[in-house]
Amino acid sequence: MILRSRVRALALLAVPALACGVAGGPAEPSPPAAPAALDATERAVVSAVDAGNAAALALLERIVNINSGTMNLAGVREVGAVLRAELDALGFTTRWIDGAGFARAGHLVAERGRAGRRLLLIGHLDTVFEPSSPFQRFERLSDAAARGPGIIDMKGGDVIIVQALRALAAAGALDRMAITVVMTGDEEHPGEPLAEARRALIDAAHGAVAAIGFEDGAGDPRVANTARRGSTSWTLRVTGTPAHSSQIFRDDVGAGAIFEAARVLEAFRARLSGQQYLTFSPGVALGGTAVALDAPHNQGSAAGKTNVVAREMVVQGDLRAVSPEQLELARATMREIVAQPLPHTRSELDIADGYPPMAPTEGNRRLLALYDAASRDLGLGPVAAVDPLKTGAADVSFVANLVPMALDGIGLCGQDDHTDKETADLRMLPAQTKRAALLLYRLGGGARDRE
Repeated sequence: MILRSRVRALALLAVPALACGVAGGPAEPSPPAAPAALDATERAVVSAVDAGNAAALALLERIVNINSGTMNLAGVREVGAVLRAELDALGFTTRWIDGAGFARAGHLVAERGRAGRRLLLIGHLDTVFEPSSPFQRFERLSDAAARGPGIIDMKGGDVIIVQALRALAAAGALDRMAITVVMTGDEEHPGEPLAEARRALIDAAHGAVAAIGFEDGAGDPRVANTARRGSTSWTLRVTGTPAHSSQIFRDDVGAGAIFEAARVLEAFRARLSGQQYLTFSPGVALGGTAVALDAPHNQGSAAGKTNVVAREMVVQGDLRAVSPEQLELARATMREIVAQPLPHTRSELDIADGYPPMAPTEGNRRLLALYDAASRDLGLGPVAAVDPLKTGAADVSFVANLVPMALDGIGLCGQDDHTDKETADLRMLPAQTKRAALLLYRLGGGARDRE
């Protein structure tokens, strides 16, 4: 049975990956290493994944066909109810965290086992596709691929969590493990206050030895995330002295709001653009005599005249850093620049807390090594760390500093997430599930624990 499983696994990676390609074309997988001998429980886990793949595909289609755009609160709850039933059937104690306090649907939390090293598994129930989107249904494109809203971001990852746990239960290993699953309902558009919206996830991390996120990551099965850059928003507001344009730069008028904003933005670029993994981008800019900004929707209006010195300027932007230290240094630099305005202007900078960075740590690299070993032992080839520039922020970042080890990006891979072409490579569903299940078994204290 294990030989047939290995043959199937090798076949998965022997063909070009339709939806797991890197930029520029499909991934050509590295030749897999010779599989190591698996113990009896591990062979049973692999067999259970193969036997349950049809059920996993059916579950994936079912939840993709439920609209769960973040603001469709009923839809998010419905997806949560489907996955809650799956976890209930596996003996988890489940509960729904109501999201009324942060204006979202809420979160699914499931716990099982008391003894052993607790593992935190992270998914999310929502997608970017609201009920108004024309992209609503699961569509099978071939035996190898399917398209659908949220199929890789991240309903495929949620299914991998469930199916890996099913396989561990079938092999008799789940009873020896301590696992918490948190599936948030607002990853794509977090509720506010953010501290309240992520309280359940943060609480679940206390006491866990590892946090593992099942996002689709970089869309390449040869890599996983040991680091993720955070996502922080900033707003620059500038005021100047209005006057006739013929008087600009006069000692009692100054340069006006737009020139001051330009000074600030250019100083940001000059002082910060050379740092590895640090990016900052002004996304919306409005200036003139009168400005109205609809901040939540990143839009607004501005009015002015060519013969009037601008009185107001507002700029909204994005800031991404790979570590808390890098983020704090960038904040301090930006504030220093803003604190030196041109004469007769005033600049104010508001930097809002967002998704924190997931810094690369030795513990994260150690967890990747365990995942890499599981992949090699399954005959599925090596897994390396992805460049943090290729991935965005994710929920694992909220807990990465609370656990000894963290890893993300091991969900169902594909392409074009967040678009109406979002496509999954279904050939990778059993392979990714086997990798995850073997990692959990060994990390949770299995007989072949490699720590």
